[in-house]
Amino acid sequence: MAAPGRRNMQPRPKVKSPGKTFKRLIGIILKKYKIHLIVVLISIVVSVLASVQGTLFIQTLIDDYIVPMLGKPHPDFTPLLLAIARVACFYLIGAAATFTQAKIMVYVTQGTMKDLRCDIFRHMESLPVKYFDTHAHGDIMSVYTNDVDTLRQMVSQGMPQIFSAAITIIAVLISMFALSVPLTIITLLMVGVMMMVTKKVAGKSSKYFLAQQTDLGKENGYIEEMMTGQKVVKVFNHEKKSIEEFKELNDQLFQSSYNANMFANILMPINGQLGNLSYVICALAGGALALFGGGFMGVSLGSLVSFLSFNKSFSHPITQVSQQFNSIIMALAGAERIFALLDEKSEEDNGYVMLVNAKKTNGKLTETDERTGLWAWKHVHQATGEVEYKPLEGALVMDDVDFGYTDEKLVLHNIDIDAKPGQKIAFVGSTGAGKTTITNLINRFYDIQDGKIRYDGININKIKKSDLRRSLGIVLQETNLFSDTIMENIRYGRLDATDEEVIAAAKLANADHFIRQMPDGYNTVIKADGGSLSQGQRQMLAIARAAVADPPALILDEATSSIDTRTEKMVQESMDKLMHGRTTFVIAHRLSTVKNSDCIIVLEHGRIIERGTHDQLLEQKGKYYQLYTGNAS
Repeated sequence: MAAPGRRNMQPRPKVKSPGKTFKRLIGIILKKYKIHLIVVLISIVVSVLASVQGTLFIQTLIDDYIVPMLGKPHPDFTPLLLAIARVACFYLIGAAATFTQAKIMVYVTQGTMKDLRCDIFRHMESLPVKYFDTHAHGDIMSVYTNDVDTLRQMVSQGMPQIFSAAITIIAVLISMFALSVPLTIITLLMVGVMMMVTKKVAGKSSKYFLAQQTDLGKENGYIEEMMTGQKVVKVFNHEKKSIEEFKELNDQLFQSSYNANMFANILMPINGQLGNLSYVICALAGGALALFGGGFMGVSLGSLVSFLSFNKSFSHPITQVSQQFNSIIMALAGAERIFALLDEKSEEDNGYVMLVNAKKTNGKLTETDERTGLWAWKHVHQATGEVEYKPLEGALVMDDVDFGYTDEKLVLHNIDIDAKPGQKIAFVGSTGAGKTTITNLINRFYDIQDGKIRYDGININKIKKSDLRRSLGIVLQETNLFSDTIMENIRYGRLDATDEEVIAAAKLANADHFIRQMPDGYNTVIKADGGSLSQGQRQMLAIARAAVADPPALILDEATSSIDTRTEKMVQESMDKLMHGRTTFVIAHRLSTVKNSDCIIVLEHGRIIERGTHDQLLEQKGKYYQLYTGNAS
């Protein structure tokens, strides 16, 4: 667990290019919802025009209808009522347009969020194992939840209001110039002041929003880590330290959120008051022009009232955008993190040799869709198009392999392994010697720096990764179970396996007995990664999962480490049946499980220091002898 303050030392990223991020986000939305946005834009135009004509009608109402009727003993209200009815019809059309716009934007917003989550998950599945080894899982989850959710308000409200504001400003500006040029100039000067204030405050606020989303991801990552390790926390009485570290992360999130929202939230009130000030100045200037002006400078009473309404309408869009500024900047910060994940380089796979089911016809290998138990490597020669089938035998050679998780520091040096088909190869050595790393290289979870790895004489770089991994069943020390029935968790090894095959695999792993004692047997739903099961039971389910996959080769990484000695003997018999005829790589600290291996390889600091059978290594009285006997002399 990190020391206090250690988690906070990473520099906070900045929103590199808000304009570029916004443009990319718009591009994603337009790709699927272009027609919807066109309808929204038309609806906004109709809504704005309906509002503008209503404001313009105020001048006509006062100058052409109300003022002429003043002093008449029997005024005729019919023309006035007809005019009001026309305006009411325009307002109804505007209301319908506003409703249409709002309804469509809800669909576009939720659809965009759904599409982004699918894109993120699809891309995440293409990322290499290295990415998940170097990023907190809770932080990745935060991208799906918090960062995607930040787009909701911006897309549903912020974007329409920006479009509406732009159209409103253009329409209102034209109308104001038509009513009074001097008052329009005064209004524009005040708008300039508002824009300067907005730019200054926005500059202070924007840098904190990405920090807020980043800090939120860190906090979620820490919470996920503590939930997973809660038993360890309690066993070692680490509750107080955990709370202290959480408070540090929470305080950091508070500071970034406070700074971000403080500047964003004061922007609307400031612009609102500047808008009120603009209204007062225009009212005073307009009143003076109405009383004392003449000709070009003069305005009528109706024009002044109408203009003052437009003055409010002109500053209102800016105030609205200021109100949405918080959600817009937060959304851009969230989008920056989303795009950062989407821009992560996918796992490269340049392989072209495929693994196929095969059968022998007239003594020759041919491809078949049926599962025959016979596997073949399918190689299509790029130059001639000729198809060649080579039987999968399980021979694996590592020739002078060097590897490091970073180029600066190698963890494996000059590794040479020659595993014959059907052999059981065991790796032993102290923790950190490089045993699991070797199996990761066989799976191509990582690529080597130097040397060659050949599978049945084929360089594994030429084999498609999915087919390479399909040929290698694996049982890890840490068992991952999913929230589903026991039946489906075992079937995860081969999705087309029948119930009978799943049960047979469970019997092979000696898991059938305890499964049938569960409340619903094989249909018992596992929750919380199998927390209600013992570690040994979970491991037996993992072994059953590998058994149902029936792979040509096996990797067993401490597969029986969590099983008691009595159960181990039973499982070992089943494992021997499972390993029969298959090339198997076994990692074990419990040396009694590897005594019958064809070759035992002893690793120390990333180098092979001994190799041979159990008896041969005991005769050498080297490192293996010390590990086996416990005699370090």
